Amino acid sequence: MELRPLGATGLSVTPIGLGLAALGRPVYITLDRAKDLGSDRSVAALERRSHEVLSSANDAGIRYFDAARSYGFAERFLASWLRERGLPPKAITVGSKWGYAYVGDWQVDARVHEVKDHSLAALRRQIAESRALLGEYLDLYQIHSATLESGVLDDYAVLSELNALRVSGLTIGMSVSGPRQADVIRRALAVSVDGVNLFQSVQATWNLLEPSAGPALAEAHQAGWGVIIKEALANGRLAKQDGPLASIAARLETTPDRVALAAAFVEYLADIVLSGAVTADQVRSNAGALELSLEPDDLAELGALAQTSERYWAERAELPWS
Repeated sequence: MELRPLGATGLSVTPIGLGLAALGRPVYITLDRAKDLGSDRSVAALERRSHEVLSSANDAGIRYFDAARSYGFAERFLASWLRERGLPPKAITVGSKWGYAYVGDWQVDARVHEVKDHSLAALRRQIAESRALLGEYLDLYQIHSATLESGVLDDYAVLSELNALRVSGLTIGMSVSGPRQADVIRRALAVSVDGVNLFQSVQATWNLLEPSAGPALAEAHQAGWGVIIKEALANGRLAKQDGPLASIAARLETTPDRVALAAAFVEYLADIVLSGAVTADQVRSNAGALELSLEPDDLAELGALAQTSERYWAERAELPWS
């Protein structure tokens, strides 16, 4: 898998990345976790599983890995895998995020699994925690799910602290979620600290069910930002989608996950599309998306799957943590 630039950040990445949201904690909203992970959700079992999937990703040529403070022990598992493999920092690119904290205490039935905090105190605490685990491997640090409502894009103290991290050599980005992703991206494109736009990348949900952020992502790309696509399989929903996705996959003699991921590459010049795999077979299958070439007629047919943003995010909010 060949390396490519992440926008104008100076970082080198592979077109497929591995996201650890579903691997670093005992429960998440990805479908079919019971079948994929089994009943043993102990820390040791999830660390072994994380190492297995990370190794399969690395063997498939994937060199970008995505974590967050709220992904349970994702940073810890990634760090232990890096030590075990003995990979030098320049061999891979690592992104992580601050702004949510994991509070589930490794309980499958926890009432709350993560809480949002975009304060300056949270940033200072969490960057220290991320650096303690990842050290010089950490390349990209993102606001986790920036929103207009949280006020983080107007908090001068937080923005100044992030700018200091940028000046020190860390690439600064943000992730977005929810039906107003496009509004948040456009607001962030106008954020200036000391006369410089602070942000260098954006990580957004784009998939065949929820394509609304696409035009704003194109604007970010044009501005030189790195563009990272998350949830390209809609938390597993598209891996089992009937209708156009299944029929196109059958015609191309491939699998629905590869078609859905391939579509994300065609749209809006994504630098990275993240795999959310929780098994070695899944990550190998996802990597095969790079072998597909979708025709305009295929993309037009797949476009019929799109929902309104409000419907998509309402249905996502109903997915169970399991």
